[in-house]
Amino acid sequence: MLKRTHNCNDLRKEHVGQEVILTGWAQKRRDHGGVIFIDLRDRSGIAQVTASPETCSEEVFAAADSVRSEYVLAVKGTVRLRPEGMTNEKLATGDIDVVATELVILNKAKTPPFYLTDDVDVDENIRLKYRYLDLRRPSMKNNIMLRHRVVKAMRDYMDEHGFLEIETPILQKSTPEGARDYLVPSRVHEGEFFALPQSPQQFKQLLMVAGMERYFQIARCFRDEDLRADRQPEFTQLDMELSFVDEDDIMTLNEGLIKHIFKVALDRDIPTPFRRMTWDEAMNKYGSDKPDLRFGLEMVDLCDIAKGCGFKVFDQAVANGGVVKAINAKGGVHKLSRRDIDALTKYVSIYGAKGLAYFSISDENEVKSPLLKFLSEEEVKAIFDRVGAEPGDIIFCVADTFKTTCDALGHLRLELGKRFDLIDEDELSFLWVTEFPLLEWDEETERFYAMHHPFTCPMMEDVPLMETDAGKVRARAYDMVLNGVEVGGGSIRIHDAELQEKMFKLLNMAPEEYTEQFSGLLNAFQYGAPPHGGLAFGVDRLLMLMAKRDTIRDVIPFPKTQSAMDVMMEAPSPVADAQLRELHIKLDVKEKEEK
Repeated sequence: MLKRTHNCNDLRKEHVGQEVILTGWAQKRRDHGGVIFIDLRDRSGIAQVTASPETCSEEVFAAADSVRSEYVLAVKGTVRLRPEGMTNEKLATGDIDVVATELVILNKAKTPPFYLTDDVDVDENIRLKYRYLDLRRPSMKNNIMLRHRVVKAMRDYMDEHGFLEIETPILQKSTPEGARDYLVPSRVHEGEFFALPQSPQQFKQLLMVAGMERYFQIARCFRDEDLRADRQPEFTQLDMELSFVDEDDIMTLNEGLIKHIFKVALDRDIPTPFRRMTWDEAMNKYGSDKPDLRFGLEMVDLCDIAKGCGFKVFDQAVANGGVVKAINAKGGVHKLSRRDIDALTKYVSIYGAKGLAYFSISDENEVKSPLLKFLSEEEVKAIFDRVGAEPGDIIFCVADTFKTTCDALGHLRLELGKRFDLIDEDELSFLWVTEFPLLEWDEETERFYAMHHPFTCPMMEDVPLMETDAGKVRARAYDMVLNGVEVGGGSIRIHDAELQEKMFKLLNMAPEEYTEQFSGLLNAFQYGAPPHGGLAFGVDRLLMLMAKRDTIRDVIPFPKTQSAMDVMMEAPSPVADAQLRELHIKLDVKEKEEK
């Protein structure tokens, strides 16, 4: 058997004259007038192999002639310089080729269902069905290698900073608060279920009570929620928890982590410290708690101008406790047609806006707007002064509740940033968003929910508000944002049993309910819990941004589809009735109609 002596990408001019053995896949085979050229590929890269009747036996030449794409080969041969004018500057091995003296076909291959190149245009479901082939493409292979470097850098950094890597259980107790759990029926305990972890939250806090002081884990997490480009039902977190720290300690530590990761994995220097911005400022200026700061187009508040103005939509929004905000689309007159404005009006309606008011200012300073007949010249001038309007600008306005206005204008801002080509794709804009609301009110159920999770500690100066005005309580929470994507988030935790119970009551949980759901943590708090806090990075999201991909599916080896299916392994799938009986489960679902 021919055993590899070198990787394909190892070979250079200094290897000329050496006998080598290479193994890999035939990326391409070409016959140039009786000389066979094979691009042999392994994980490291490509080396060119040649075979001709003058340099090898008839048997070896016949074997080379029979090679087709993706055949698995072992090749023995001598390294030589390519003839003058035949070098390939696109390849690291482009100065040499390997003259085959032995060639063994280790395995033949069917013709792949799509070309294994980066410029291939094929339906993603086909790529996922044949993921083992898709991963042979250079960009996908590079994504997986990047993933390895990033995760290794994470482990090295955490180890250097005194953290212990500790595994926590995958089979956990179901806690309904938050996203839906994936449930696992117990065969031993009839009618009872485990849940797969949405995060190791309670266990990492218990590890702080246990005195571990610094814990981390590359943790697998599971959430049964609707999917999108940056969500998967199973995903990976870098999870950490620290004792005897405050927010500054955790943010500084993680800025150092990010700096280390980007230097090791991409050789990019990330400046620190990162900018910090409160949740209030982020929402008011950018309409998002994860703003993309690579471009401007900040939102401007018009409430004082709108209050009592001649336009009832503006006036009533403020009178009802809502807001009026605007964005100045600089130079928009030259970039947006009336049809574009109509399309943007329809676009913001997706986010609840009932309309999109606008002022268009021509280069000759002529103003066009449906609002001119409702507003006085003074009111229009006040709006223009507030937003810094100039000839050529279009000013967009939304009047609604704070949430709807921020949501609509925040998404409009991102859309304009793309349309106006304001985003530098090579820029890395990091940001900490701090002082989130502790709670958010749900109109439908008429109750508070935890904005992050029920173990988040309130700002100590806001604790009295928990009794009088809970909606104004700020959390000791912080999210790391990169280019408009939340890549990590955490908080200082509640470590006092009395304050924790007060939080549960705000969430409309009865004592028997929270005692039953969180008995382990509440009991532990009675035995000396240290002050502690933590953070979790979405490894897949961070990798998506580092690899400049549009979806986390491109940085996960074997992801699910948008509909949470594994089309390669055909999962989920039915199970045998005998298995269900063992688990004491009886299904109440209609059988699928045969097509």
